[in-house]
Parts: sequence; structure tokens; C-alpha cells
Amino acid sequence: MSAPDIILEADDVVVRFPGPGAGPFGLRRRHVQAVNGVSLQVRRGETIGIVGESGSGKSTLGRALLGLEPIAAGHVVLDGLAVSEGRRADVRALRRRTAMVFQDPANSLNPRRTVGDTLAEVLRVHGKAERGRTDRRVGELLAMVGLDPALAGRRPAALSGGQCQRVGIARALAVEPRLVIADECVAALDVSIQGQVINLFLDLKEQIGLTLIFIAHDLAIVRRLCDRVAVMYLGRIVEEGPTERVFRQPRHPYTMALIASIPEIDPDLALPLAPMVGEPPSPLEPPPGCAFHPRCVFAQETCRSGPPPVLRRADDHGWACILEPGALAAPLSDLPPLPVPTEREAFP
Repeated sequence: MSAPDIILEADDVVVRFPGPGAGPFGLRRRHVQAVNGVSLQVRRGETIGIVGESGSGKSTLGRALLGLEPIAAGHVVLDGLAVSEGRRADVRALRRRTAMVFQDPANSLNPRRTVGDTLAEVLRVHGKAERGRTDRRVGELLAMVGLDPALAGRRPAALSGGQCQRVGIARALAVEPRLVIADECVAALDVSIQGQVINLFLDLKEQIGLTLIFIAHDLAIVRRLCDRVAVMYLGRIVEEGPTERVFRQPRHPYTMALIASIPEIDPDLALPLAPMVGEPPSPLEPPPGCAFHPRCVFAQETCRSGPPPVLRRADDHGWACILEPGALAAPLSDLPPLPVPTEREAFP
């Protein structure tokens, strides 16, 4: 992979927050290590999914990559800009080259502004429309995301959740970004609207070569949309690689457990095995060794002590586990195949 192909590179990124309790009388305040040494590369024109349970650090990582959360250690370079150094000129340039689509489509829009005013403000601030052409560009953006340009005169309260999210996507596209991060942007929508938004992202990828980081917990959607997937657990990436390879041949027990947990609606099929037990540990007191070992049915004595395993790679597929890849085949052998749409029309 040549350097021009990489639009974003993160190296050993750490993000931490103050934990509960103050530090008087010489007591040291504890910290939550929300992102713990994450390294990631994103190539131009690809869509990479970041998945994991709630609290795994997905959203914090996404915000840190755009400079919206301070980075305690490591570095992030986005299209030649040193995001992690926080230089004012770089931050201003970053805001012109990136955009974010948020989880709550209604609350991410100003209820007092019309859709047209919201989009026009972005165009004016970033100088993306010539004088006298703002209204025309607003109509083009709405059409690009599948909305009637006549909706420009409405406020968010007069729109459905799916329409609000499309407006959020149009707002992100208004800056003509080189990278978009979508943070759980379909989680609050019903299934049919989710499908429409995913199809929209697929169309934008084909039409404008959109580079997208898609943060989600729904693995079926990630499998449909993303070229590559990174699986996070307790602030670390435990597996990363081409989407189909990760789904068909997971090499970390946590990835395997997530795939096995996808619900199957066929009542004639037996319930899947449970290759994961318990709840994620507190990030204030992470377990020693591999953080997943208290829930892992494959855990060995070496998993319970020492440093966490690092990613080892083979054929563009990385995983942080001491087990050999073949060791995970048996528990998945009795599971039904993961259903995934093969045609665009499979989503309403």
C-alpha cells in the first residue's frame, strides 16, 4: 500500500478521561482509558467499520480522529495534517476536509433553523458556494441524499427521523469532505429507514468516491456496507481486516462471539452456542493480560497475566490473540450462516 493511498493514519492513540472521585489529601485521581493504544490506517475511497459493544471506545476513537477529543498519547495524521498536535491552522484545515454524522438525527439539527438555513450556513462558513448560488447548492445537496429540495423550507420537527438523518448527511457533504465519520448514525432509525440510509452511503461511495468510517454495533449492516472492519474491545482493536474474511474466518474469540450473537429469525433453527459470558469489565479496573479473558471460553493461563497480546498479521488480517486461527473453527461449526443481503433491493 503506497502512502498516497492512505488518507488517515493513527498510531498508538490513547484517550483518557478523569475517573470518578477527586484527588484531595494526596490521593491520585484514577483515569478511564477509553482508547488504549489504537493503530489504524484508512485508505482513500474505502469504508471501514468500527464495531464492538457499548463502552468499547468506538465513538471516542471516532471523535479523537477528528480532533474532537484530546489525545493523551500517540498521533493521528489525516491527509497530511497532524491532528494530534492541535495546531490551530491544522485544526481549521481539518474542519474543511472532514465531517461527522451523529447518532441522533433530530437533536443534531438546530430546531429553530430551517433545513435550508442549516445547509446554507455550512456553505457560507466554508466558502463552498459562490455568491447567489447558495440556494441552488442547497437544493443539489438535498437531491444528492434523496430528499425533495422543497424540504429546504421546513424545520426538523416537520421531518421524519430518516429525513433528519439525510439532512445530517447532506450537511456533512456540504463541506465536500475527504473523510466522513458516521457515529451510530442508523441506530435510532427503524429497519426500513436504516436500509435506505445504507443504500445512500453505497450510492455516494460509487458516485463521489466517499471515504467513510462507519461506527456501529449492528454487524449485519457493517457486513453489507464496509470494505474492512475493526473490532474494538475495552479500548483496543482486537481484530481488523477485510470484512468478508473477518466474518467468515474470525480469528479472535470476541469477534467470533459477536458474530454468533447475531439474532436469527428462523424459529426452526436451534439457538446458537454462547461463546461469550458475563459483561465487559470496568475500564477503571481492566483485568491483567488479555482484557477479554474473563469472558473467553478459550482462555488459557497465559491469557490471564502479562501484557495484552499485540496484533499479529497475515494477508492483511490482524488479530490480538495467542490462539491459532484453526482453534476457533469448532464452536462456530454448528451455527447457521450469517444472513446478508446480496442485492441493493434487499433493503427496503
